[in-house]
Amino acid sequence: MRNAGYSMEKIKKQRENIMNHESDIMNQKKVGAAMVVGGGIGGMQAALDLAESGIKVYLVETKPCIGGVMSQLDKTFPTNDCAMCTMAPRLVEIGRHKDIEIITLADVEDIEGQPGNFTVTLKKRPRYVDEEKCTGCALCVNNCPVRNIIYTEPEKEELKLSDEDLQRVRVIINNYKNKKGTLVPVLQDISSQYRYLPAEVLRYVADELGYPLSQVYRLATFYNAFSLEPRGKYLISICLGTACHVKGGPSIVEALGRELGIKPGETTEDMNFTLETVRCIGCCGLSPVMKINEDLYGKVTQKKVPGIINEYRTKT
Repeated sequence: MRNAGYSMEKIKKQRENIMNHESDIMNQKKVGAAMVVGGGIGGMQAALDLAESGIKVYLVETKPCIGGVMSQLDKTFPTNDCAMCTMAPRLVEIGRHKDIEIITLADVEDIEGQPGNFTVTLKKRPRYVDEEKCTGCALCVNNCPVRNIIYTEPEKEELKLSDEDLQRVRVIINNYKNKKGTLVPVLQDISSQYRYLPAEVLRYVADELGYPLSQVYRLATFYNAFSLEPRGKYLISICLGTACHVKGGPSIVEALGRELGIKPGETTEDMNFTLETVRCIGCCGLSPVMKINEDLYGKVTQKKVPGIINEYRTKT
């Protein structure tokens, strides 16, 4: 019994000593501060616990506001409680707590020192709004130049068309005035006149017909019959469809390349011939087929190529 009584008294004294020690710690003046990196639900709770113990807390978040991913959730496991119902009281308490300072749009760049005496370097990105004067009116959001891109129409450049070109294009446009669906026919006639679609002419057509320049260019680049690069006087089209390919279409392309010194998609220096390949001309029974402007040649062989080309050279 004596041993038991002695043990109980010893335990009581130990408890009293522990309580007195804890009381002394609580009564001591808190020195220094703590920094919590990350403003999610865990960082918010950690900041509140530290602040309640009397420590100055800096809550650092890289995003414009605290809350983290939890603010995007509808329900939380396992209780199915509303995420915002869990967060809202903490958000309010942190915002009102005198010992918590929220630092948003900040990144930790460097940490120096040792446990209990750290020096942290932060890089804070600009917010462009005075947070102390913010009332939550959302006028900054409505007038934000990033979210609301203000478009100003650029000044129109002066058209650089010669008098001869102006007259030619005006004649073409007048032929289709007051008619519907005139853009494609106008471009076809211009392509026939120039053998391609000059950029300045397209700008003039867009202004005269009232079409956006982007729409005119969309049509000009969609159809293979149109080209934005100058073409030769004679457009040579070689069919490489299935029938023509089997009957030797690629060899005809090579023969034309040797004769003219150009590759498909190129034009001779004298601007007489342009070589291109197509997938089908619609004359599979005459394969391999070659077309020069509107003239059609069937059952073409490599030996026939020089003679056919010389016919057009003599015409020029």
